[in-house]
Amino acid sequence: MLTIDHLPAQLAANDLRGRDEDTLLMTWEQRRWLRGKFSTAKGREVAIALPTGTVVAPGAILFASPDWYLRVHAAAEPVLAITPAGYADAVRIAFEVGNRHFPLAMLANDLLVPDDTAMVQLLERLGAQWKRRSEIFNPLGNAHRHEH
Repeated sequence: MLTIDHLPAQLAANDLRGRDEDTLLMTWEQRRWLRGKFSTAKGREVAIALPTGTVVAPGAILFASPDWYLRVHAAAEPVLAITPAGYADAVRIAFEVGNRHFPLAMLANDLLVPDDTAMVQLLERLGAQWKRRSEIFNPLGNAHRHEH
């Protein structure tokens, strides 16, 4: 089993030419808490033990060897998609979500938050228009969520 404990140096597309690409599908939580054992799309077993605080964006290269490399893809995951009534409503919702230390993403005209009971209760209390969806969740900044 391959153990990944550091990210490779920045690689250009030319650096990867001729190498076999393998992928690892990861949720947002997995991309920000990079510890665990995983199976890649091509069945390779990898252990990831990157330093605390490491966050990888979708498309990042986790590992590169002369023969192959491993690229991260973001998995769709359960989110609450909020459609604010306008700019002021969006700011109010974003403030309330941030005040509870939850991450927030934007997708077109919607705000996305993790599908969580505390968020449902907040959105109901605010009278916000929302629905459950499955989307790639890529929050703004390096938000850290407190478990509720």
